[in-house]
Amino acid sequence: MFGFFKAKKEKIVSPADGTIVSLEDVPDEVFSQKLAGDGVALKPISNTFVAPVAGVVTKIFSTNHAFSIHTKSGLDVMVHIGLDTVALKGEGFKRLVEEGATVSVGKPIISADLELIQSKGKNTITPIVLNYKKEFSLEKNSVKMVREGELILSVTL
Repeated sequence: MFGFFKAKKEKIVSPADGTIVSLEDVPDEVFSQKLAGDGVALKPISNTFVAPVAGVVTKIFSTNHAFSIHTKSGLDVMVHIGLDTVALKGEGFKRLVEEGATVSVGKPIISADLELIQSKGKNTITPIVLNYKKEFSLEKNSVKMVREGELILSVTL
């Protein structure tokens, strides 16, 4: 009638080139049990991680291994580069924007030296998890190999 209850849709694109992995297959219970939120993971092959959505960068961890973006519709999207990479204390990561920046899809956020991260014994699998203040539904793209900017998730809010 007036569109008050019309579902909102968000498209989440890949923050890097790589292979899509089911979140349930991530070898870290925080992610595989969806304790940090629902989504997918990416086994990256490129070193630059870009904004998977447009919005405001609300958090970049001091070690630069993860960032969150808040969209206009209220969805929070976190990209966590690697597992247990906080232990590297920022080594191998370079921040390309600051917290509070308004970003468009594809804006470079973090540069990561994947070879260095792996040489330190860390898994580079990158969970991409979503949080929203209300219930939401996900449609996961069935493609396995993705390029930066390709659709990986459609979210109905």
